[in-house]
Amino acid sequence: MLHVRSIWNGAISFGLVSIPIKLVNATESHSISFRQIHTEDGGRIRYRKFCELEDREVTQSEIGKGYEDADGTVVPITDEDLAQLPIPTAKTIEIVAFVPGDRIDPLQMDAAYYLAASGAPAAKPYTLLREALKRSNKVAIAKFALRGRERLGMLRVVGDAIAMHGLLWPDEVRAPEGVAPDAGVTVRDKELDLADALMDTLGEVELEDLHDEYREAVEEVIAAKAAGETPREAPEPAKGGKVLDLMAALEKSVRAAKESRGEEPAEVTRLPQRKTARSTPKQTAGKKSTAATTKKTAAKKTTAAKKSTASTASTAKSTSKKTAATTKSTATKSTATKSTAKKTAAKKATARKRTA
Repeated sequence: MLHVRSIWNGAISFGLVSIPIKLVNATESHSISFRQIHTEDGGRIRYRKFCELEDREVTQSEIGKGYEDADGTVVPITDEDLAQLPIPTAKTIEIVAFVPGDRIDPLQMDAAYYLAASGAPAAKPYTLLREALKRSNKVAIAKFALRGRERLGMLRVVGDAIAMHGLLWPDEVRAPEGVAPDAGVTVRDKELDLADALMDTLGEVELEDLHDEYREAVEEVIAAKAAGETPREAPEPAKGGKVLDLMAALEKSVRAAKESRGEEPAEVTRLPQRKTARSTPKQTAGKKSTAATTKKTAAKKTTAAKKSTASTASTAKSTSKKTAATTKSTATKSTATKSTAKKTAAKKATARKRTA
């Protein structure tokens, strides 16, 4: 750690024990940095710092800090002012409690640092704190001041060193309101089983095996253009359709994960579905033909029977009508005959009276 420049010098306050330490960055960025250039001629674009009152460019040594009040007044603040703040954490990492590591919300995690023992006198108390943290299986919660503000930190053991993670204050972590779906969604057990199968198939991974493919691709483009070559074209991205069937998507994901690992595709049992006409097993051609013939014959017999019955009913109805008509006609003729006889008898009686 001696080759890493410290960013803060102070001490860890562990009760009445004081441990001189140096704070060094535990992480580093490998991101590729770009410069701003003038696109027409490639000239560098630079930002110069001007004083508004003197209208001239100033050097870094002439620049200090100032706090702008609500009315626009600027109050100068020097490094000496900040160094003499009346708080114990100005130059001290003050341990305030020891808690189980799972009490710390990962959302609070910020930058990470290593705490290096500063000089030989710090070796013994440093080792004592490290071993005490190991044996307790706890982390230390501390307060410290860095870059103009008091911060919260978590101390834990990493190998043979003590690391400190900067923590956000609890009120700096937003509540997840309005993030989750509003509508009620029900997840079936079968869907959870498939999700578990996918998780098991993907398995675990050694983080050391992962690498930044984006940075490698950018470096390849830079190397090609520097050599006057045309960068190779990116492959066509896979076309992703809308996921209409969650079960089908999960099953496909499990199979793809299995195949990518050289394993046999996973056997997945689908949920029972409602029977439909399409899901009914097809019959053989012979059985289908026999059934069709039987059905047609039965239909013909039924039709013939219906026609015969209808014909008989029609004939009976017609005969009934004819009989009724004949009876009516006979009755009419009989009535007419009786009427004629009565008239003849009346005429004869009248003739007899006249003769007498």
